[in-house]
Amino acid sequence: MSLVCSTRGYVLDGFPMTRKQADLMEARSIIPVLVVELQLDTVEVLKRGLSDKMKPNSPHLMHDSPQILNIRNSNFKHEVEAVRQHYQQHYQNWVSVDGHNSKWWVWNRILDEARMSMRHIHTYLEKIRTGHAASIDRLCITPKELKSRLGEFSYYCPVSLALHRHLVDCSHTTSLELAAEFRGHYYKMCSREYLELFLETPEQFVIPGCPHALPPSHMLPKKLTAGQVKARFPKQVEMKGYCPVTYLDGRQRYEALVRGSVEYSVEYREQIYIFENEQKQDRFLRLPETYWNQKLPDKLPPMSEPVQLTSLPMLGYMEQGVARSIIKALTAVGCLKPKFPYLSPKRSALHYLAFYLKAFNPRNSDYIRQKYKKKLASFEENCELISYLGSTMTKKYRAPQEQPIDFEFKLALRNYSPVPSEKN
Repeated sequence: MSLVCSTRGYVLDGFPMTRKQADLMEARSIIPVLVVELQLDTVEVLKRGLSDKMKPNSPHLMHDSPQILNIRNSNFKHEVEAVRQHYQQHYQNWVSVDGHNSKWWVWNRILDEARMSMRHIHTYLEKIRTGHAASIDRLCITPKELKSRLGEFSYYCPVSLALHRHLVDCSHTTSLELAAEFRGHYYKMCSREYLELFLETPEQFVIPGCPHALPPSHMLPKKLTAGQVKARFPKQVEMKGYCPVTYLDGRQRYEALVRGSVEYSVEYREQIYIFENEQKQDRFLRLPETYWNQKLPDKLPPMSEPVQLTSLPMLGYMEQGVARSIIKALTAVGCLKPKFPYLSPKRSALHYLAFYLKAFNPRNSDYIRQKYKKKLASFEENCELISYLGSTMTKKYRAPQEQPIDFEFKLALRNYSPVPSEKN
């Protein structure tokens, strides 16, 4: 409440620590310009806490035993995630600083961030006062406030619409780094270059100076998920499922008739289109008027009906299902030619084949794959035992101290079995 704080600003040290405290601040219209998190690992936190405990003339008593410090640090790590997420999503004013550096480095880093924020605020106030467009980055504007003051182009980039007649939706990001205010309304741009153009001459990109107006909401294309497309049944996709962008960009040739995927769907003019990939989908979203109204030729590629894998005979099922994996495993067996001690070459090859298929099965979890990769590596190492002992066990006797270090260990593998037990 002091005059110095209200004019020069102030710092809250260690507050807010929880989401409830942040909500209490907002209820009293206290929005920090900058929230700085000093990142430290647990070991460093405990080390500094115990170091502070040893300092004489402590201003007040604290419960600062190692156990209490550990509990407080754990609670902070648990609570701070919600606070961090809140300020990042609503105000974009959260800054993380590495606290392992010196206090002077930390001071300069935070001071630079604070100066940058204040520079943005002063520049914004000066430009708005003179009637110019101004960037609204680092002004702690919430998504709700942004939505309530959006201009006539909503989340679409006015510069792309004016220069190229492209519909570029900028609603996928909450960042205001490429947003600006002009005549009390907010506008979002799709690139830094277009933001600079808007800030220089905003009159030519907004009503009445803009050459192209944004179509009404029911005329704007919107993405659909695969579930939303299925929910529209019995409504069918247009162009019999062929990608309109690939077809038109391919000069409407027969070879350009490529079927789309339901994962890349768009609804436009109450019609559904599907596309070959995400790039073609984005191109349609930018230029729907160019691609939407096309006619297919009379001659179309033959429809390929899917064949269920389980409907194939056994040989076909094996060929289509596991042939590649088995070929790779057999190739590895042929290259290594494994021979495990006290096992026949056939049994050794079968064990190696089983380990290999388990280790490189894409349907297994990462844990299972890593487990069998270790077993496979151990099996390969033990398969080299015969050649190792053949080169080491010569006719001439060697004293134990002259033998290789791992000789006794490898010689004891005669009782080892490569078959995993039921417990494993």
